[in-house]
Amino acid sequence: MPSFHDHFSSLAAQYAAFRPGYPAALFAHLATLAPRRALAWDCACGTGQASVGLAEHFAQVIATDASARQIAAATSHPRIRYRVAPAEASGLADASVDLVSVAQALHWLTLAPFYAEVERVLVPQGVLAVWTYTLLRVSPPIDAIIGHFDERVIGPYWPPERRHVDAAYRTLDFPFAELPAPALEIEQHWDLGHLLGYVGSWSATARYRERRGEDPVSTLAAALSPLWGDPHERRRIVWPLVLRMGRRP
Repeated sequence: MPSFHDHFSSLAAQYAAFRPGYPAALFAHLATLAPRRALAWDCACGTGQASVGLAEHFAQVIATDASARQIAAATSHPRIRYRVAPAEASGLADASVDLVSVAQALHWLTLAPFYAEVERVLVPQGVLAVWTYTLLRVSPPIDAIIGHFDERVIGPYWPPERRHVDAAYRTLDFPFAELPAPALEIEQHWDLGHLLGYVGSWSATARYRERRGEDPVSTLAAALSPLWGDPHERRRIVWPLVLRMGRRP
């Protein structure tokens, strides 16, 4: 059975508190593609950021993650059932799922057994949708500092799978006939503390802390503070969203 590379269990609380939500337009679009709206499977759901959005359009959402700590920190919803399960063994019935989603996590999965599981559980004409988002944008001067932090400070501490995010998932095998994807982005309005909390939830930031015994976010905060001004001011933050979708025959 494929091994589970756990980069986030120790960060489950931060992940739940600081990760951005996804645009409502994403889930509305996915709902129009599904052959029915009875059941969606949110695979590698983390703390449920995408699961909650899917629950607005599907009668039931099964949300699975291999990390029990992520599931324990997940957002509850009456139409979501959370389970601890690996991507390649969902526990779902054959041909029972209308939509499978993987939000910001496909690059962590062992693809061949996961895709086999998708083929097994999807109904005919069911849809697989995967997405990721790239580095955030605030303003050119702030972006330059965060880009340097991402590439030069914590860059060596990213797991190798991170390269697929940087490549907008085009380096990942996707053995489905692809559907056209709308242009979407994530938009949030955060103060400086929330932004720093988000950066602190990155797996590379956690690995830097573990290996070097110091928190690189404090240095980032010192660099950003003069540009941000009032730390309580909420600024518009945008992440480009990359969406790949395919339909089962």
